[in-house]
Amino acid sequence: MRGKEILSVTSPQNPRIKEIRRLRGKRARDRTGLFLVEGSKEISMALEAGVKMESLFFSRNLFRGGEERLLESAMTMGVPLFSLPEGLFRKIAYRENPDGLLAVARQFPLELERLELGPLPLVVVAQNLEKPGNLGAILRSADAVGADAVIVCDPGVDPFNPNVVRASRGTLFTVGVGMASSSQTLEWLREKGLEVVVTSPGATMKYTQFDYGRPTALVVGNEAQGLTPLWQEGPFTRVSIPMRGRADSLNVAVATAVVLYEALRQREES
Repeated sequence: MRGKEILSVTSPQNPRIKEIRRLRGKRARDRTGLFLVEGSKEISMALEAGVKMESLFFSRNLFRGGEERLLESAMTMGVPLFSLPEGLFRKIAYRENPDGLLAVARQFPLELERLELGPLPLVVVAQNLEKPGNLGAILRSADAVGADAVIVCDPGVDPFNPNVVRASRGTLFTVGVGMASSSQTLEWLREKGLEVVVTSPGATMKYTQFDYGRPTALVVGNEAQGLTPLWQEGPFTRVSIPMRGRADSLNVAVATAVVLYEALRQREES
């Protein structure tokens, strides 16, 4: 009975185990509409956010405390549970030190129209990022400052990549996430009345000089090439972060965090 009994899986050739391995790849995620969520904290946050779980795999030998309550909650919600021996679980886990919980979840919609903004919106536009870890870190920073949304623009990174989920520490499920092209994103920002501020190493205005006390969209670009001409040359405010050393730029996730916390500082002091 769905969600009322725990099934045991012991063979690496089991179809469910094979599916988990395939879901590490984007092609399988796109084909099935599924993705992986590993870790008790991340799975708990996903369940609280209403993400639909197709199945939950666990190995009690790897539990660290509190996982049993999560199993009970998942069972109550009707999530099918599958018990795995420790060795098999380690083979499907993508963390170095797994805590014995991994879920197969249904992807949620990423249309811009579904994003909900507060009375003083703060949105991050991450354009054409390449590294899952950077997108995950940006989501963590956006959650930390209470930003309304992160838009994955001209996506190079799949938001449902397991490494995005891991790097975000579950904030993929707490921050509104959208995905669209640059032109679609820009039109949406204009419709919502957001002031666009673009990070650019060559900008003369320091990031601390911009007024974030109004609806704001912070645009950050690709790790190597930066932003495309649409954002670089458009009629937007450009800001830079002072660099005093030999390096000419910060990691995109770090730069995003720096500017977001300046926005938070200004808003809290106003």
